[in-house]
Amino acid sequence: MPEQITFGLAADDFASNPEPRCPCVLLLDVSGSMDGQPIAELNTGLTLFKDELAADSLAMKRVEVAIVTFGPAQVEMPFQSASTFYPPTLRAQGDTPMGEAIRQAIELVQRRKEEYRNNGISYYRPWIFLITDGGPTDEWKSAAAAVREGEASKKFAFFTVGIRGANMDVLSQISTRTPMSLDGLKFRELFTWLSSSLQRVSQSTPGTDVALPPPSGWTVV
Repeated sequence: MPEQITFGLAADDFASNPEPRCPCVLLLDVSGSMDGQPIAELNTGLTLFKDELAADSLAMKRVEVAIVTFGPAQVEMPFQSASTFYPPTLRAQGDTPMGEAIRQAIELVQRRKEEYRNNGISYYRPWIFLITDGGPTDEWKSAAAAVREGEASKKFAFFTVGIRGANMDVLSQISTRTPMSLDGLKFRELFTWLSSSLQRVSQSTPGTDVALPPPSGWTVV
């Protein structure tokens, strides 16, 4: 039975803050291979991400963050506004059910957009941001098809980042965007770029294209 997805933000949040929303799902690999320094650096990067968003008053009103982890696949944190976002401490465990995690992330985005529409809130195209150090251990091709369909219909933007040992060939089949490779374990640089990019998007008009800053510490492969 699919996991029931709940949200951390209620309708009264929209009444008190009618700003357009910029939703971002962090799709994070926490499988056993991430144990040790990788998971520690990932947790540090998430804290930096929170602090970077907190430094921007408009992003605090507009950016919403959710976290889906895989190993096993689960909604680690439902959507939270940047003002209330406090990242959980992640622990490494299990396999790499990437396909199921992608499906959960897409469902999370679809339901959140319904919440926006039902409450008259405009929104930017959601982002789904996948970070992994391996390859899927479950069925992933249907998830890849869902990603391609979502990108083609502009339902969301899907980004993939591979760190040491990541199966970049599979990532290139999952995302229509070229996967990016992290140099070592530079999660701080990665999340600094992500927060900066979300800040730029949140300062624009919903529906417009935004030029993103060039990445630092990681490269397109």
